[in-house]
Amino acid sequence: MEVKEEEKYLMFFLDEEYYGIPILKVNEIIGLMEITTIPRTPSFMKGVINLRGKIIPVMDLRLKFSMAERPYDEQTCIIIVELVIQNKKHFIGLVVDKVAEVVNVYSSDIEMPPQYGQDCEESFLTGIGKVKEKVVMLLDIEMIVNCHEVVKIITDNIKKQNELETV
Repeated sequence: MEVKEEEKYLMFFLDEEYYGIPILKVNEIIGLMEITTIPRTPSFMKGVINLRGKIIPVMDLRLKFSMAERPYDEQTCIIIVELVIQNKKHFIGLVVDKVAEVVNVYSSDIEMPPQYGQDCEESFLTGIGKVKEKVVMLLDIEMIVNCHEVVKIITDNIKKQNELETV
């Protein structure tokens, strides 16, 4: 009997497309809440939320992936993911259309994404999986968040939080 390596992924939808992120990166899933906009940020950065006293930047994945913006509804939610940036743990919220489920994805069911160039959306993909007769885009959250404008927003928020804590 062959032993298959597997990893758990949180599956969610953007439009009709099925996406997944490793469950170990997910801190929590929350309903949509008031987002305070930050001036002069990219359109995909919706702003920040105050989650139990922590200021967390929020990114709309639809806009990050150059999809059409759509009004938020009762299924829209924010996935709070945990990342390490500049050797410190940080959280960022990802607005998605709808969370689906947590599934096991076997390494044998993952193929490498096609290569179209350095700046294309596939650089955000760790692979393309086959899950329950569906094709799922498996995302590399670090690649999505480590673009320079997101890191700058997060580090600016860290500076502001540190200034508030020293007052």
